Amino acid sequence: MTLDLANLTVQAKAGDREAFISLVKQLENSLYYMAKSMLGKEEDVADALQETILKAYKSIHSLREPQFVKTWMFRILMNECNSILSRRSQTVVYAEVPESASLSNEYDKVDLREAVERLEEKMRIVVILHYFEDLPLRQIASVLEISESAVKMRLARAREALLKVFTINQEGTINYG
Repeated sequence: MTLDLANLTVQAKAGDREAFISLVKQLENSLYYMAKSMLGKEEDVADALQETILKAYKSIHSLREPQFVKTWMFRILMNECNSILSRRSQTVVYAEVPESASLSNEYDKVDLREAVERLEEKMRIVVILHYFEDLPLRQIASVLEISESAVKMRLARAREALLKVFTINQEGTINYG
């Protein structure tokens, strides 16, 4: 039986290494997906995750409210991702430029996660945090250091963009636009 995140956090704050490892294991898929969404490159994702876990381990004692550990970890991760992005060269290697994929009809036939991946980064991040990670608007605003109304606006724009990708016919099945 798994302990909930808040209990694991309390134990980790008290110096329990196994509790910290369990905490990281419960969050690792969510953290990975967010880092992958922001960075794309596996080696950058690995670096961001490693730094995030190390920083979290070193400073878990400073976390005041254990129930917000997920929000706290996402903030650390996003800061690491932004740091990596700012260090990244502005030049694009020719091999990384996709061949004219947009001409393919198959390219438009994507599932929801793929459609979310194609959103602008600001919208993509709020969608992932709200719908895939179940964070409330207040916590998303805290992670991103923006207002709740800005989060709501980004979610609304993201939903609008996703609706353009997917249309639902009268039988209730999804057709890709």
